[in-house]
Amino acid sequence: MRKLPHQKLLAYEVAMKLLESVRDARIRDAHLRDQAMRAAKSAVLNTAEAAGRVTRADKARVITIARGEACEAAAAVEVAVAAGEADAAKLDAVMAYADRFVALATGFIR
Repeated sequence: MRKLPHQKLLAYEVAMKLLESVRDARIRDAHLRDQAMRAAKSAVLNTAEAAGRVTRADKARVITIARGEACEAAAAVEVAVAAGEADAAKLDAVMAYADRFVALATGFIR
């Protein structure tokens, strides 16, 4: 079975896990939940886009955006937990996936 370029990347798999963990945090503030989910989705989509790019500079530019979006998603969950508006038990998973994604994205950029 053929795979698209992004489906071969560990970073894409980790970004998907980050998205799932952000969703599982069940942020109650609708605005913050929307922001967290949009950022997590953007991390996934930009990772896929980077995989489809041809030049190294273009790939690095797009994965840099994905890296920033992953940080934003993690921070949104962190803020929601601090405000008592999300499942605190899910924060460790969010942070672990965000940390792993940032490390993978940083390696991809260099």
